[in-house]
Amino acid sequence: MPSDDHILQIDRIRSSARQIVRYLGFMHSNLAGTKYSASAIHTIVELGYGTVDNAKALGELLHLEKSSVSRLLKKFESDGLLEVVDCIADKRMRTLKLTNEGNALLKQIEDFGRNQIGTALSTLTNQQSRTVEQGLFQFANSLHTDKDTISKEGNDLHEISIKYHIGYRTGIIAAVTDLHAKFYADNYNFGSVFESKVASELSEFMARIDKPVNTIVSAFNGEELLGSVSIDGEDYKSHGENIAHLRWFIVNPNSQGLGVGQQLLNKVIQFTQDHNFTETRLWTFKGLDAARHLYESAGFELVTEHTGSRWGSHVIEQEFRRSANNEQ
Repeated sequence: MPSDDHILQIDRIRSSARQIVRYLGFMHSNLAGTKYSASAIHTIVELGYGTVDNAKALGELLHLEKSSVSRLLKKFESDGLLEVVDCIADKRMRTLKLTNEGNALLKQIEDFGRNQIGTALSTLTNQQSRTVEQGLFQFANSLHTDKDTISKEGNDLHEISIKYHIGYRTGIIAAVTDLHAKFYADNYNFGSVFESKVASELSEFMARIDKPVNTIVSAFNGEELLGSVSIDGEDYKSHGENIAHLRWFIVNPNSQGLGVGQQLLNKVIQFTQDHNFTETRLWTFKGLDAARHLYESAGFELVTEHTGSRWGSHVIEQEFRRSANNEQ
């Protein structure tokens, strides 16, 4: 039997949780200043962030019945917020993608939510804010009961401890290459040309990682790579330009939703500011909606796109740029 003190602790947590739910508006028929329900708002957010990209995965993530997901998606299609497109890797599959109107709604939701939380946190000290952030993260993680969260030693839940490492680390070339190769093979059918390109170019870059204008930032949970991104400050030097090249941005699918991608981008953008680069450029391809959302949130703008095959498959290549004067 739980002790009286433990029961009181549980009840205090439950009381705080109810207060948070009421304050954030989850008791209302609409949420975040929109006409949509909580499940609808969650759908827009998770599709926009790229956490899921199909109906089945969405239902599993939000714990919704198939019929409920179907009705929700049809509503979004009729409202012009969502489109269903062919999967690049498998034409038999259909993926979900936000339209421009959907992304505009996502921005509205984000602005609303950030204002709510920012206003609440403004009454706390920096240390108290960090305590809230860490406590909520640990508590949310403790609610998971799937097999990937359960420790092999027993029924204790795994604690995720994200640590960011700047610079070279033993095995990082292989780890980053492996994460790229598996993700793009599974999702976009990229093969040996892509993997060898990542491995060779990343190896060449690591041979000059000690130059002050170059860096790699990686996120780890123990020895597991959760994500990584690099800034190559020499790539445009031959043209006499003070431009940074953002390269090899990747987030482990198992860590999506933990804010890893956002933190990695924040750290390398700060690096470009500290080293007075006038601009940062990156190359990607059309269809990576979660990454694009992060890029645009960080101030990057799409400047060119065209069909290409630099990664071994025909895709619509895109170039994004961020000016040093672009404040977020």
